[in-house]
This record gives sequence, C-alpha cells and structure tokens, in this order.
Amino acid sequence: MSLKISFPKSSAKPKGAIVVCAFEGGELGTQAKALDKTLKGFITANLKNNAQFTGKNGEIMSLGAPAENTVTHITLLGLGKDQDLDALKAETAGGKLAAVLTKSSTETAVLLGEKSKKLKIETLTAHLANGFALRAYDFDRYKSKPDKKDKPPLKFKTLDVITPDPANAKKLFENLSHVRSGTFLARDLVNTAPNDLYPESYAKIIQNELKPLGIEIEIIDDKRLEKLGMGGLSAVGQGSSRKPRMVIMRWNGVPTSKNKTQNTPTLGFVGKGVTFDTGGISLKPGPNMDEMKMDMGGSAAVVGLMKTLALRKAKCNAVGVVGLAENMPSSNAYRPGDIIKTYAGKTIEVLNTDAEGRLVLADCLTYIQKTYKPEFVIDLATLTGAILIALGHEYCGTFANDDTLWKQMEKASEQSGEKLWRMPLDEVWTKEVESEVADLQNTGKGRNAGSCTAAAFLGHFIEDGTRWAHMDIAGTAWRKSDQPTVPKFGSGFGVRVLNDLVAKYYEG
Repeated sequence: MSLKISFPKSSAKPKGAIVVCAFEGGELGTQAKALDKTLKGFITANLKNNAQFTGKNGEIMSLGAPAENTVTHITLLGLGKDQDLDALKAETAGGKLAAVLTKSSTETAVLLGEKSKKLKIETLTAHLANGFALRAYDFDRYKSKPDKKDKPPLKFKTLDVITPDPANAKKLFENLSHVRSGTFLARDLVNTAPNDLYPESYAKIIQNELKPLGIEIEIIDDKRLEKLGMGGLSAVGQGSSRKPRMVIMRWNGVPTSKNKTQNTPTLGFVGKGVTFDTGGISLKPGPNMDEMKMDMGGSAAVVGLMKTLALRKAKCNAVGVVGLAENMPSSNAYRPGDIIKTYAGKTIEVLNTDAEGRLVLADCLTYIQKTYKPEFVIDLATLTGAILIALGHEYCGTFANDDTLWKQMEKASEQSGEKLWRMPLDEVWTKEVESEVADLQNTGKGRNAGSCTAAAFLGHFIEDGTRWAHMDIAGTAWRKSDQPTVPKFGSGFGVRVLNDLVAKYYEG
C-alpha cells in the first residue's frame, strides 16, 4: 500500500480523524488533555462511561465525535504504564493502531504524540510511527486493479503525527526507514510467487535492488558452480530446469586507504535460498506445500540486511552470500543414496533429498570463509521443522560456537524485538551425522534433535578459529497470522536483529 507518514507542525484547530494516547489507568497525555478541553470534556466523559478501556499497551477504543465539530472521529490508543514504556512497546502500540485504521474507511488520521517519563517525545512518536508503518505493509502485487468505471475502495493513505519536536521525530523516523526498507524487501521476496522468483530471476532482482546502492554484486552460474566443485548447491538444483546460482554481495563501508594499510574485518552473512522446495525425490506431502516458496527466507534476510547497511551507509565491510536453487523431482534430480562432493572437499551421503538446505549452506559457508576470512559468519536458514516443534513461531533457534558472539546477538535481539533462543551444540550430534560410506550424511541417525543434528552438520564446514552462528528461522520467517508489527506471511525476520548487531558492536 502507498502510505505517507509525516510530522507536521501542530495546527491550532484539530480536525478530521484524531488518535489520542492514554497511559494505563486512563491517564490522558498532554495533547489529549488539550484536545479534551477544546471538545468540552468529550473524551473524559466517554472514558468514565466506558470502563472497559484501561489504557493497556495497544488497546484501542473508538469514541466517535461530538456533533458540530471539525473533529469527525476520535480513537483512543493505550500506551501501557508510562514507567514501562520503551521503543518496542511504542512500536507495538503503533502496529495495533495500523491494524485497525488500515481496515477502516478512514483515509487520513492525525496522531497526537505524547510526552513520557521514560522516552523522549521524538523517540516515542518516531517509534509509534515506525510500528504503524511495519504493520501497514501490504503485499498486493498480484491483486487486479479495480475497473476504471468502478469507484475505488477507500484505503488508508496518510498519518500525520503531531509532536512538539517534529524535526527530531522526523529525523529519527527517517533513520528507522532504512531498516524498514530492508525488512520490506525481505518480505517482498518471501511473498513473491515461485513461478516469478527462481534462481536466475532472483539473482537479477538482487542485482537491480542492490547495485545502485553501491553494493558490488557477483553472480556464479550453474556451469561455474560445477567447475568450482560446489557439489552441494549443484546437486540440490540439478532436478530443476531453472538452474542454481550463487550471489555474492559486498558492502565496503570502510574502504582501504591507499596511503596506509588498515585491516578492517569483514562481516560474513550466509543465506539459504531454496526458491521452492518440493522435497525433491523425497517428496513432501501435498497440504501446505504452497508455503514452501518461503524456503528462501534466510537469503531474503541477508539481501534485506545488505540493503539496510547500504542505505544507512554503515561504517563496516560486510559480505553476504546466498545459494539459490529450486529443489524439484525429475529424472535428473539427485537421489537418496547419492554421494556428492562439496566445495570443502568433504563427501556427503544423501539419505533424504528434503534435507537439502544444509547442502546449499555447506558450499556457501566454505566459499565465504575461504574467500574473505570474515570476522564472523552468521547463516540464516529455514532449515528444520524440528525447530518449530521446539520453539514455535516466537523464537529463532540460534546455535553459536562463540559465547561473546552469542551475547552480542542476544543484546541485539532484546533491542530489535526479534527473539533469539540459544540452542546447544554438542559433539554427540557432530558424530551423529558421520556416514559409514562417506565423510558425512545429510540427516541424523534418527528423528531426535533434528535441529541440533542439522546445526552439527553445518559445523563440519566451519574452519577452526571461525566464529559462527546458525539461525534456524523456519518458525519465524513465515507467519500464519497477523502480529502487532508483522502482517501474516513473509516476516522479514533477521534484518532488524542483525542490523542492530552490526550497529552496536561492529562499526568503527
């Protein structure tokens, strides 16, 4: 949807649809009190008559409007307890407001920002607006346009946020827009139909989106993948007529000076990009297979992150590597029982062609380590259904071989609101994926600890001394229902938490 959010100077006479904020307990903010006075106590009178409104965070109540007034409608928005309010809670409230207004017949609304004991007013209002924008995201690419003869349906278009400090609120909101843009790109990619998003077209989209922002793009096609010996990625993609690709994205935010030698560490990010996963010869069940267009969610997060870093001109050097393939059954598809050789030189016995993501990641992880010697490597993948059983849709299972890196990611998680939960790496599972006929096998020896054995498999491709984390986003990349700041379907999970990680710990 086309949404405009602005921060105009306060107008002397309020008009139209107005949103006023209230803290828990029904306490009105400063601007709400002023409006209530103008409306001769209309808001406070309604609060007394509607005891069900308590002002809890995200609680919304429609009040209508007094007769014969320029104000046409009043909506109350609860912010929760003032002393508990933070940026994420402000975004939650803004998102819940968007969920209501975008489904109403209102085209324009005015949100009266408020002062808080804990948050600066520009912080509160900017994050209210950011939450609103995140929730108002709408993927309507495949919707037919209404006939010109028909009257178009009303759509919410404009939110004006009134605050005593519009300049600083606008500046902060614009800074947040870089992360939104990356998140929205990731959502768009996940939501795109698989007949439109396949390895070759995906690689072109990445190039078109990121190259104009100053990101260097390298695309390795299927023939070069085979020549380089990337048997994992090649095997997964060989059953499809749409051949695999590897895309490398380089952001040089701290270019090396010609006059002095400086060793700026490169940050490494890897994403699984299986653009559609049928399971291959080990075919998945039919129900919900349509959702397997989201099996490239890890790559989408990496692409979205790279866009965010470029937009905000992050003072770091970062490389993103994504392996793109379509896992299809055919007479040319790889089979259970095949032995494949990876870029690392290790051989893998294929026991299940639906455990394909780890084969894609194996080559990508090896490539980024050999080529760039990164400060750390973080991979993201919709890797296992087992992580859904363990953590559901709320938390991303995260495996890390370095305590410092994990603690940094944990802090970034708390700041961004994208929840991570540390999962164990253990030598027991490292041995579990060793094969009797090859170096490794692509599944464990049983059904237990599926996410842990998958992570252990990836660990075989991490070089000694490389700090590494694996994010299994199978539960968080796709939403079956609306969340406060995330509408259903593609979530864009990973962009915010990794951007906060980079900004907080890895920029000079």
